[in-house]
Amino acid sequence: MFGYSEEQFAWFGMTFGLGAFMLYMVFIILNLARESKAGRFGTFVLLLGLGLGLVGFAAKGVIKFFLSGIE
Repeated sequence: MFGYSEEQFAWFGMTFGLGAFMLYMVFIILNLARESKAGRFGTFVLLLGLGLGLVGFAAKGVIKFFLSGIE
């Protein structure tokens, strides 16, 4: 597709596409906090509860990157 191999296209989608999707999810969480008038503590709880999965997914990728470089 457009002169790129399937591996290059998949790498681009997994890095930039997934990163953009994660930023969009943070926007949705912040919008939910604003519309529900959650306040500072409520926004913190929403980001902590709903954003913890995003942080875990990103940490998994970072840990995998560093462990694969040690071999």
